[in-house]
Amino acid sequence: MSSGKTFATFDPRTGEAITTFAEANTEDVNRAVSAARKSFDEGPWPKVTAYERSCIMLWFADLLEKHSDELAALETLDNGKPYEQAANEEIPMLIRLFRYYAGWADKIHGLTAPADSLHHVQTLHEPIGCCRTDNTLEFSAINVRLEILNVIPGSGSAGADLASHMDVDKIAFTGSTETGKAIVGAAAKSNLKPVTLELGGKSPFIICEDADVDKAVELAHSAVFFNQGQCYCAGSRTFVHERVYDEFVEKAKARALKRVVGDPFKKGVEQGPQIDTEQFEKILKYIKSGTESGATLESGGEKLGSKSFYVQPTVFSNVQDNMLIARDEIFGPVQSLLKFKDVEVVIRRANSSHYGLVAGVFAQNIDAANTISRALRVGTVWVYCFNIFDAAIPFGGYKMSGHGREKGVYSLSNYLQVKAIVTPLKNPAWL
Repeated sequence: MSSGKTFATFDPRTGEAITTFAEANTEDVNRAVSAARKSFDEGPWPKVTAYERSCIMLWFADLLEKHSDELAALETLDNGKPYEQAANEEIPMLIRLFRYYAGWADKIHGLTAPADSLHHVQTLHEPIGCCRTDNTLEFSAINVRLEILNVIPGSGSAGADLASHMDVDKIAFTGSTETGKAIVGAAAKSNLKPVTLELGGKSPFIICEDADVDKAVELAHSAVFFNQGQCYCAGSRTFVHERVYDEFVEKAKARALKRVVGDPFKKGVEQGPQIDTEQFEKILKYIKSGTESGATLESGGEKLGSKSFYVQPTVFSNVQDNMLIARDEIFGPVQSLLKFKDVEVVIRRANSSHYGLVAGVFAQNIDAANTISRALRVGTVWVYCFNIFDAAIPFGGYKMSGHGREKGVYSLSNYLQVKAIVTPLKNPAWL
């Protein structure tokens, strides 16, 4: 990079630096955008058929599969998620995305463009033909884009430079709501480029009175503690019907106490460290606010170890809607248990959040499940399940959780524009 500056990525197990990466600045962004702009506008575009593009994407999926163990290890090393989770769930999903959009590449004709880089969320760039520049998150720096693909790692002002650049036609961002607001503002002040956003969430998980409590406890536990709670769709507001609330609280507490926390590379470990010291301290502050606001700390609430960023699985009961732990996105292993009586009331309470990414409904009565699902203002509702993803299922949020959809056919529309061409016809055959 032109400045020679670097930024480090840290092992969250120890807090020690793993390696450093070059830091992109405005000059680097301008060079990258200029190259992509010239390539898109002028070519030369390779003579590649839709079928050949499909084959390229399938070849890349095979390459990812070949290196899946290495990629999973890099993910665990960089952000602390359990290796088994990365290897068995997340890398396979990445591979399925490429294979899914390879099918679209074979169906969309007449579009060819340089295949300069790909991303595990926006693999759809290739079937429709787009040039891209990338700005990677500082705390997700070691990943598929850096280890296999040729892209520009970004830090500092790179994201803002891309969002405000007059020659960038489209921005897609996954991250915090506050950063999403800044990106939309920068895009509006520059060339009014379209922006799609997948942002934060404070997702409700509603447990109805007819629920099998043991199954509900396990599913709700997984919904909030998955990936150390560092998941935008975490079901962190667990609404439980008053008839099963007390039983649920005791069993949720017991399950949290049994959760295996430790080195994410070890077999059987369910929870690794938080990603960095900033997030670690933020979570502990929210836990402190929960106790100070009157919620009952059922389990956890403390850090583990002196050097690393481990947080005990934490469960609060007697949580009220106005508490910070029920309103803010904590992004950590903290479960808030809220009691409800009436379905109509819990729907209003669930919808009262500024967020609207996902929700879970655990009800055996199909009428109740349908009523709640239709009424919730979120992009995805999981009924009797949670965190179920597929390459063909669109994903995205309402309200301050963003706009636009990833995955599926819906995602393609984010990168296409409709054009109407009208010409006069002399002596048309049908007249």
